[in-house]
Amino acid sequence: VQLQASGGGLVQAGGYLRLSCVASGSIYSIGGMGWYRQAPGKQRELVAFTSVGGNTNYADAVKGRFTISLVNAKKTVYLQMNSLKPEDTAVYYCNAQLNLLNSWGQGTQVTVSS
Repeated sequence: VQLQASGGGLVQAGGYLRLSCVASGSIYSIGGMGWYRQAPGKQRELVAFTSVGGNTNYADAVKGRFTISLVNAKKTVYLQMNSLKPEDTAVYYCNAQLNLLNSWGQGTQVTVSS
């Protein structure tokens, strides 16, 4: 089982990015997928997570700016990030509950310049 994240990059404040994460391998169960982030010197924190049933959870800092969506048939989760701020700069990690296990993907760097 593998999670492959993409879509990070450098953007100016106020701009947008869309992150994607695809799960591959022998997957028979997806409980949910989402994103965490870790800024330098800080702990990893939840950004957004959605269950297959559609229950979503957002960090207060991103509510109203970020939108998470899961396409179960494609085993892909997206994170649309609008109105980006310099404080959104971090490595973003894909996380998923696959086959009843918690899985992590490699990080993708998001840098927002002021």
